[in-house]
Parts: sequence; structure tokens; C-alpha cells
Amino acid sequence: MIVHDPTTAGPQNPGVPAPTRTPGSLRRTSTIDTRRPDGLLGPAVVDARARDLWTDVDGSATIVDTASVLAHLDGPQHHLTAIESTPGIAGLEVLIGAVVGPGFRAKVDRVAPELGGTGALVYLLLDDLPGATLVSGYSMLRAGILGNAVHDEYLDARGDLCAGWAVDGSMMSIIRETGVNPTPFGPPAPPLANGDDDLAFHATEPLPPFAMRRMRRLDVLPPTAPGAPIPVAVFFRDTHVDADGTETIVHEYSVDVRVDVSTRTVVDIDARADVLPWKECPQAIGSARRLVGHPLADLRPWVRATFVGTSTCTHLNDVLRGIADVDHLVDVVASRTHT
Repeated sequence: MIVHDPTTAGPQNPGVPAPTRTPGSLRRTSTIDTRRPDGLLGPAVVDARARDLWTDVDGSATIVDTASVLAHLDGPQHHLTAIESTPGIAGLEVLIGAVVGPGFRAKVDRVAPELGGTGALVYLLLDDLPGATLVSGYSMLRAGILGNAVHDEYLDARGDLCAGWAVDGSMMSIIRETGVNPTPFGPPAPPLANGDDDLAFHATEPLPPFAMRRMRRLDVLPPTAPGAPIPVAVFFRDTHVDADGTETIVHEYSVDVRVDVSTRTVVDIDARADVLPWKECPQAIGSARRLVGHPLADLRPWVRATFVGTSTCTHLNDVLRGIADVDHLVDVVASRTHT
């Protein structure tokens, strides 16, 4: 195993994933846990969960919605062998046999075209499966077996995919010099839950060694003044559990957004790289500013189609696509505020 030199590392300053909830706000949380109970080269079990929680002005909490997806994948090729969801989706079994990777989201859109653009929790989980599955390969990298599972052509195809995979960047340079994909090590992950607020995050199960978790938190907060843009706070983290049970961070972003409710557009955005594996990765932060002035309604497909190349980050793109759900969530907030 080749561990990258500290001089090639990105930022290593984890944030706080689950602050105390704000009265008059809506919190959306999701997790996608990937376990390989029969060994790292064996089948994967993917447990995805999500929840919307409304916190009233008096501090009382109401669960607005929940969703889950349970998927089984074959070995490292990530073919889907079984899938079920709550709420159920008619025809979801058509996805069985598909690779949970490039093209999977388009297949989901064909199976359930009615879900796109609705902000449905179950759609968020399905849309996030390819990204979480891609990142789950880190567990094999960390265990030192990726060379047996991924061909050289796979690594070559990643050149200039994003800032971290720039052909003249740290990671690709090490690959060319050694023929081995280097292994980044992130800092320990603070817990998801807030000890002072047992509703800060939805319930999750402890992860076993070599499992991985993708988690999201999105808070739609009250405006600072009547008619002012609505603040939205986003937190995103990928983690891995070591052989000794220590959970460490692979990727982590924090994003603050302001949304004009009347036009449903992004009026301001500030993205921060808390933890990233390579020193080139933070160069993609500036791409978030492209969202300013863009409508929420088509944000998800627009980011997917146009945020490519070394000015972007695959995982930041995953963060930014999720902001599209604010288009739906501000309506939920309005319905709760006026009742």
C-alpha cells in the first residue's frame, strides 16, 4: 500500500455534522451505508435511509417524511442483484442487473419519471447510489486489494475527470511513478449525532470494519427578515471504518446557500472544503459559484451534465445536485408555517 505524502493532502479540518436544530426550520438528513459481510471482494449490502424533520417555532419536532432503499450488489463490478424501497416504486425491479455507476441515474429516471424534480426522499437516495457506490471502493483501496479488483484501464480513464484526478496532479503523478493507486488517510470523524439533541439526525446503525457511510444534512432555515432570501445550510461527508473500528473521513464539504423563494433561484453560495484527499481537490470549490442565478428546478440534471473536468469535483457535484430539493422543501416549510 502506498500512502500519499502529507504534502499532497487536501484540507483535514472536519466540521460539525449535526448542530442543534433551529426553531422554524426543516432538516433533511440521509445516509447510505455500504457493507460487504462476505469479504471486500464479495457482494455489497447498501442500506440507505432519509428523513425530513420539521422543528416548530416552539421547538417541538414533527417527522414530515421518511424513505429507505435496500440494495444488494455483486462484487466489485457493482451489478444490482436486488433492490426494494419504502415507499415502494412500481417497476423498480427493472433495475436489477444494471451497474450502479455511470448511466444508473438515467435508468432510474426511465423507471420512475414521475419522481424527478419532486424532491422526494426516495429519489434522493436512488440518485445518490452511484456516487456512494463509487466512493465505497475506498474500502478496498484502504485494505490494499484494489489492484486485484480494478484494472489499469479504469485508472487511466479517470484522468482529468475532476480536480483530484487531474493528469498532472498529485494522485495521477504517483500512479504513473509507481503503478499503484495511493491511499489517502483522513482524520477521525466526529459523531453524526448531537449529544444535546437526540433528534438532530435520524437513527443509524454502527458500522462494522471496512464499511462506508455517505451522509447528508440540509437545513432550510428561517429568513433573517420578511421577504429576505432563505438561508440553507448543507453538510456532506463520506466516511470509512478501519479494521479497529475507527471511523475516518474521506470527503467532507460544508455549503451555505441563499435562495430567493419568489424566483426559486440561488442568489448566493459559499462552499468550503473541510476534508479532501488531495491538495488539488479544493481548486473545485469555485465551481459552486456557477449556481448563482440558476433556478432550482433543473439544478440536478444541469449539474450532472455540465460540471465536468478539472474545475469540478465529483463529490462536490453530488453535494450541489442535492440543493435542487430546496425547491420542494420551501413549500413544505410554507405549509408548516401557515398552519
